[in-house]
Amino acid sequence: MKQIKLFGLGGQGVVTAAKVFAEAAAIGEGKYAQAIPAYGHERRGAPVYADLMVSDDPIKVKSFVYEPEYVVIFDLAVIDKGVDVMVGTKPNTIFIINSVCILPEYPFAKHEVHYVDAKQIAIDTIGRDIPNSAMLGAMAGAGLVGIEAVMNALRKIFGKAGELNADAAKKACDRLQKY
Repeated sequence: MKQIKLFGLGGQGVVTAAKVFAEAAAIGEGKYAQAIPAYGHERRGAPVYADLMVSDDPIKVKSFVYEPEYVVIFDLAVIDKGVDVMVGTKPNTIFIINSVCILPEYPFAKHEVHYVDAKQIAIDTIGRDIPNSAMLGAMAGAGLVGIEAVMNALRKIFGKAGELNADAAKKACDRLQKY
């Protein structure tokens, strides 16, 4: 079972991305998946997180992710807002980051890091700074789920805007870099 933690800011589609990922893995690839959103007093710009579990076998536990194998960061500003993105990580935890580059002073810089400018892809493709679809593409590029499954789930869930969101995911998948 793969355990994944997503961090971002309110309004970036973190919870929606978790739900789309679960649909892509379960419906698109025949796996078992759970999206576990963390609701509270979130508002636009406030730190938000969601957890994911995906497995080839039935998932018998329902809980938050405490020892993530993957950490996905939609906006590095969460670190400045006091979120410890390293909690529960191990030396082999893989990070997927929305960024134009990775600096050695980032707390995760000694880990395997995949990164892409999801913000710019979202602005260029869907016309809004909502990087969730692009970050789903980055997750696909890092091997968590197939890009076709992500694109199909985005088309289904977003209706008319689905094709633009699928395009953003594909661009992010294709442009993903490894640090």
